Amino acid sequence: MNLLTHKAEHVLFEIDGPIGRITLNRPERKNPLTFESYAELGQMFRAAVNATEIRAFVITGAGGNFCSGGDVHEIIGPLLERDTKGLMQFTALTGELVKAMRACPQPIVAAVDGVCAGAGAIIAMASDLRIATPAAKVAFLFNRVGLAGCDMGACAVLPRIIGQGRASELLYLGRSMSGAEGLSWGFFNSLVEGDALADAATKMAADIAAGPGFANAMTKRMLAMEWAMGIEQAIDAEAVAQALCMTTNDFRRAYEAFAAKQRPVFQHD
Repeated sequence: MNLLTHKAEHVLFEIDGPIGRITLNRPERKNPLTFESYAELGQMFRAAVNATEIRAFVITGAGGNFCSGGDVHEIIGPLLERDTKGLMQFTALTGELVKAMRACPQPIVAAVDGVCAGAGAIIAMASDLRIATPAAKVAFLFNRVGLAGCDMGACAVLPRIIGQGRASELLYLGRSMSGAEGLSWGFFNSLVEGDALADAATKMAADIAAGPGFANAMTKRMLAMEWAMGIEQAIDAEAVAQALCMTTNDFRRAYEAFAAKQRPVFQHD
């Protein structure tokens, strides 16, 4: 897939300068996911590695809600007819989306309003940054439908964002986390009013996109890699990563701009 020319079929996708904007667009059903939209989103984020013109993503939902999770009629119902092999194919598909989001070099900003449940909560969780409105309601509601909270990496990622005890509460109870609670727990980076959400998410993505692209991608990579490292390994790995960043032209530009008492204009090379 060439992301720069991709005509999205199951979500809305547009390129706004250095920002890729993805909108889950089934507002009449609060933007549920289907087999097809899961697959397309995963493919898009995998393709992002070759879309160097895009330096940040914003993902959001249409119509005042983020995402209500997997479509009850188009996913949940059909799953009841699958055997174990077929169910494993589905859970691998959903997990591939999270792996693709984490592997994509561009930081992802989730703009969350209204319902953000199930797989929708996972997409927000798997993003790098999250901005929400006070009306946001995030629910990892898997246990409410008879499933474990260990879905799409939730038991690995969510405790790293909000802590083990708080993550356990949400995963065992399946209750909603309000916007204010999500902010105080560190799940959300900021809260803004509904009519300011799109602009706030765009500004954050634009600020990231204006930074050094190679270095930002390295930061994202190291944030992921260092989960499995001891502190000495992490320090050594960061030494290599930073030395690589020092070979970029953007590092030289930053020095030259500082010497000239100017603000650097990064060109991402």
